[in-house]
This record gives sequence, structure tokens and C-alpha cells, in this order.
Amino acid sequence: MTGLPDFHFETTALQRGFSYIAGVDEVGRGPLCGPVVAAAVRLVPDRLPAGLNDSKKISAARRGLLFDQILSAADVGIGAASVDEIDAINILQASHLAMSRAVAGMKRPPDWLLVDGNRVPADLAPRAEAIVRGDGRSLSIAAASIVAKVWRDRIMVDLAQQHPGYGWEKNAGYPTKDHLSALRNLGPTPHHRRSFRPVHNILCQAKTISS
Repeated sequence: MTGLPDFHFETTALQRGFSYIAGVDEVGRGPLCGPVVAAAVRLVPDRLPAGLNDSKKISAARRGLLFDQILSAADVGIGAASVDEIDAINILQASHLAMSRAVAGMKRPPDWLLVDGNRVPADLAPRAEAIVRGDGRSLSIAAASIVAKVWRDRIMVDLAQQHPGYGWEKNAGYPTKDHLSALRNLGPTPHHRRSFRPVHNILCQAKTISS
């Protein structure tokens, strides 16, 4: 066992009679701000970019190179759920919504999906299987994790320019010490998730002080 993702799940699906198989993954469930982003990727077996792996295990520079290679060699769909949607329906359901939108954005509807995690979005369930830690086991899911990660990181860099001081260009909105300190000192922005406890608590404190 190499510890690297391979094409086993895709090959098994092909042997079962499926012909257009895509991996699906999301990024951004843990941050305090910004959208949750998902990607769906259908790789072509003889055009696999070298070095695909879980996006968390490769450098930002390497992710950027692979992102370009994946987009040029594969059928890719990208979807997102907004902060308002996250607050309205909760982060799990918003993640599933982003996944469904990513699949819908592909050039061709897949007939089988490999979804990272232990749950499959309800509307995708009839043609999907959940794979725990799939981004480290399936090449298609690894590719999706890279696309989603790069896409979301770029969104957060753009937002950081609009709202300096929170360090989003470095922390991507995750609750780092610096981000939490800025959140307390500067207050929440329109891009912060009000339903997440650290943001909710600060809003409640501000309301108590002003009342």
C-alpha cells in the first residue's frame, strides 16, 4: 500500500458498467467566513496529471500547477454555497448544496459519483457512493479537492483585499489566533458566518454592550 490515491474506485465502477465517473469534494466547512466550495472532476485515465494527492498534503504552489492541469485535461464543475445559505440551512447541508451545484456544472452528467466523506447529498444518492478520506484514496476525489481548495483560497485572497486585518489571504478564514483576535477587535464582516459560535458570541456581546 503506497498511501497515495489511486484509480481503484474508478476502475471498480467501470467494471460495474458505469462509463462517466467523477470525484466530488468540498472545501471550507471549518472557516468562520466565506463560502463553502465544491468541485466535481471526471479524469481521463490516459491524461492523469502527475502528483495528484489530497490537497492538504501538497504545497500551495503545487496545487496551483495541478489546478491548471486538471482544468485542461478533465471535465470539471465548481459549485459554492454562500454565507447566507450556510447560516440558513447549516454547514453540512450547504456543503451538499455546493457539491450538487458542482456536479450540475459539469459538461456531461456523470453516471457514477465518488463523494468524499461518509454522507452523500440526497439528490445525488441514487448514483453515488461515499468514501471516507476519499481525497487520499481516489485520484478523482483528490483532483476535486485540489480544484475546490485553489478556487476557494483565491476567493479568500480577493475578500482579504476588501477587508484587511483578518489575514484571510493566509488563514483562508479558518479560526486561527490572529483571525480570532481581529474578529474581536474589528468585529464581524458581512462575510462572516453568523451561525458559527465564535462569530455568534461576538455579535451577542456587542448587542449586550450596546443595549
